[in-house]
Parts: sequence; structure tokens; C-alpha cells
Amino acid sequence: MPERRTVALVTLGCARNEVDSEELAGRLAADGWDLVEDASDADVAVVNTCGFVEAAKKDSVDALLEANDLKDHGQTQAVVAVGCMAERYGKDLAEALPEADGVLGFDDYADISDRLQTILSGGVHAPHTPRDRRKLLPVSPAERQGASVALPGHGDGEVQAAAPAPADLPEGVAPASGPRAPLRRRLGSSPVASVKLASGCDRRCTFCAIPSFRGSFISRRPSDVLGETRWLAEQGVSEIMLVSENNTSYGKDLGDIRLLETLLPELAAVDGIERVRVSYLQPAEMRPGLIDVLTGTEGVAPYFDLSFQHSAPDVLRAMRRFGDTERFLGLLEEIRNKAPQAGARSNFIVGFPGETEADVKELERFLSEARLDAIGVFGYSDEEGTEAAGFGEKLPSEEVAERLARVSRLAEELTAQRAEERIGETVRVLVESVDTEDGPLGRGAHQAPETDGQVLLSVPEGADGQGGPGGQGQPLAVGRMVEARVVATEGVDLVAEPSVRVSEEAGR
Repeated sequence: MPERRTVALVTLGCARNEVDSEELAGRLAADGWDLVEDASDADVAVVNTCGFVEAAKKDSVDALLEANDLKDHGQTQAVVAVGCMAERYGKDLAEALPEADGVLGFDDYADISDRLQTILSGGVHAPHTPRDRRKLLPVSPAERQGASVALPGHGDGEVQAAAPAPADLPEGVAPASGPRAPLRRRLGSSPVASVKLASGCDRRCTFCAIPSFRGSFISRRPSDVLGETRWLAEQGVSEIMLVSENNTSYGKDLGDIRLLETLLPELAAVDGIERVRVSYLQPAEMRPGLIDVLTGTEGVAPYFDLSFQHSAPDVLRAMRRFGDTERFLGLLEEIRNKAPQAGARSNFIVGFPGETEADVKELERFLSEARLDAIGVFGYSDEEGTEAAGFGEKLPSEEVAERLARVSRLAEELTAQRAEERIGETVRVLVESVDTEDGPLGRGAHQAPETDGQVLLSVPEGADGQGGPGGQGQPLAVGRMVEARVVATEGVDLVAEPSVRVSEEAGR
């Protein structure tokens, strides 16, 4: 019997990368690898890199170098780069970073076990030459579903589907139930898990390189999304977050641009799933029917992760985006008319080429009136391969930094004020951890994982936080959904007292 190998997956970047890592984990577990949490305990450390912006790329390089150091005083024998940075730079990354024993692109994912075995045995797998992945799929969205192109998070293409998954899958590995349904193995025990709805993007924002290395937009089939959600519920997941580069485009390549409106109630009805959250929404593609479903479907969070990026019309046009302050405020008003407690967040870029002081003030006006729950602010920097990198009217880096600091301070003040507005509200909180010092911590419907703050559940005197407030016997355990009244804030975080308990039956 061959010696079993150990592997650790180190994930950087967004929730989409987390899904990709769990697909790789599923493939490796199905092929006999033992997955370990600590890279120092693994024969090979696989670093799933991020290639979005300069800071993320630096973090990825640092993680690869840190893993490489383990080769001197651990059992780690090899370090392998995968993910967006590996796909985007390929052989250039391999040449610039010889500490990585392998640089694998998306096309290698289906054969990840063989690739790692080759590298561990002292062999070399030549890194790929980067290419524009938008050209791998047909221009027409309707013709993309049959293409056998590697799509992380989608499983194998139809051409490769003739090789079925092993019949004796290890415990904890999701079976591939369709031609685009991936094997998957959870890498943590959180009651929240992301589910990939689609991949790629057809938009051509001038500042963004993602479409060039993630490819054109392609949806996963509803049956695959539902099947994976049911499996996650069996693994103890209470909340799923739908992720992709652009969820509002879901279904356009399947012949139904309103497919998300149909799918969401089905996902919310999956036994064991308490909450469904949708991320990455494009304001220009929001439609009344989708707003209705997001604000009026039980089990679907009234949560709007809207990609505004700016609000000054001239800056938005230079970004090749649409809208302005008044239209964006009108969209938020429409949402809150239907669901007053709805959560809303967005990211913004300051210092874009040609941005004027008047444009910054317009953005500040929008932020001041928008009452967003969470705001991310980024300073513009050139990304190679993007249209904006060739623009004139570049602002000095010192001015970009000053605007970043200025708008970030405003954002911090405004989001703290928005949190204070929620005092007195009743929020439905998913308990995600029980800290020995802080007590139970969770998130309300207006808070996504990692980015939007959290809720500290303040247990009344006489309750231990495990047996439940008021002695009612319902534990504030991880994965439990409880109702609580907001009584205070700490910045963007809320402090809330549990009130009416939400049981599995009452939560449906």
C-alpha cells in the first residue's frame, strides 16, 4: 500500500477562493491524501493565492515565503502556489519566486493529486504561460455551458465528466452530482459556508483585471447549487453565502436572467439552512423582482452588497460603470421602503485617474446620505493589463493616500452612527463562536462574515451563556439562531440581549 501523503491548504483572498480551496481539498481527500490544518505538519503546503490588488499579491508572496521557511524546520517538503496569482502570472511568478516548488494554474486543478505527487517526488511541472481566459469561452453566454474549460468551484467540464468520482469517497467529501458539481471537503467547522453561484465576469471595468484571469461569466446549474447546499446542511451549516464575481448576472447563460429570483426560495427551504445571503450585486443590474425576493422571502437575508465603487458621474464613466449619487440613493430608498432594517454595504475607490476635489465631495455627500452598514475604501493603484493603467491625469500617490485617509475616517464615523441607529431593533443572530471572555458572538442578517462587524450577545444575569437566557434551556451554541434586542454598540459591532428564541421549527 503506498505511503499516505499529508497536505495543508492555506487560503488567502475572498470567499470565492475559500470555495476553490475546499474543491481542491475534496479532490485530494478522494485521492487518498490526509488533510492537516497546520502547514508545518504537511508534506506539501498548497497556498491558494490572491491576485486582485498589490496588497493582496504581497500577502500571497509572504505566505509562500513563510511556508517555504517550514522546509528547514518542519516536515514540509514542498510549497505549491495555486489560485488567482498563480493563474495570472504563471511562469513569471515561478521565475520571480523560486522558493515555490510549483506554480499551478486553474487547468491543473482536475489533476491536483498527480501534480503534487510529481513535485514531491522531485519532478517538475512546468508552469503555464498566462493567457486571457475570457477567450476560452464563446462570446455568446448561451453557448458557454457546454464548454470543457477549467472553472474552479464548478467541478469538471462535460468532456472530463466521463471519469466519475470514486464510489468509496472518504467521509466528509461531497459527491459530484452533476457534470459541473465539484467534489468538496470542508476545511473548517463554521456554521457559515460560501457556495459559488457562478464564475468570471463579462463587465469591463477599467480598473479591474479579474475577468482576464477568471474568464467570462458562466453560471452553475441550479441543481448543482441546490445539491451542494443540501450537502453543506448535512455537515452542520446553518447559513450559506452565494458568491461569484457578479451574482446579478446569474442565469443569463442559462436562458433566464431572473433565475436567481426562482432559486433563492428553494435554497431557503433546504432543511437545516436558516439563512441564505447573496453577495456581489451590481447596482446597474438590480431589478424590482430581485429586490422583492431579497426583501420578502423568509430565510433570505435582506442584505445588499452593492458594488457602487464611487458616486461622481464623471469618475463612474471613466471606470466604465453606471449611475450617480441620486440613482444610488434612490435604489437604497427602494430597498428600505420594502425592508427598513435591510443591510447595505459597498466598496469605493478614491484617487482614480482624473478624480477632482468636487468628485470626492460628491462621494462624501453620497456616503453621508446612504446610511451604509459597512464601507470599504481603497486607494487607486495601477493594475497591469487594465485600461485605467494607461490613463493620463494620474494623481500623485501622496494625494491618493490623503484622500484615502480622509474618506476612511468619514466611513468609520458613518458606519458607527448607522450601528447606533439599530439600537432598539430586534435582530436575528447566528451564533458563530462562544468566547470564554466575551461570551457568544454572532452576526445579524445585515452582517456578512469577515467584513461587516458582529453581534455580542449579552447574556442576562443568572444565565451562563450555554444554558440560555432566562433558564429556558435553549443553548446559545454555535450554529444556533436567536432573536435579540440591540442595546448598545461598539463601533460597527452591536451588543444585543437574547429575547425570543428561534427554534428549528419556529425559524422556518
